[in-house]
Amino acid sequence: MRALNIITLLLIIVGGLNWLLVGLADFDLVATLFGGQDSVLATIVYTLVGLSAIWQLVPFAKSLSVGETRAEANLTHR
Repeated sequence: MRALNIITLLLIIVGGLNWLLVGLADFDLVATLFGGQDSVLATIVYTLVGLSAIWQLVPFAKSLSVGETRAEANLTHR
């Protein structure tokens, strides 16, 4: 389960960086690397990024129910 969380988090980071490039430079890196926005490979990447975001809602919701994230907990104990 932890490996899946890491993989999905990395995909979300890739997606976020791609949106940053789209917003700042009107450049879609995923489309460029995988043959255009309508290519099968780009569609797969876009879908995996979206599914990763949905998957990451679970640990996010759990952290909210605890009242803090692990990162915040680690910062307050230093």
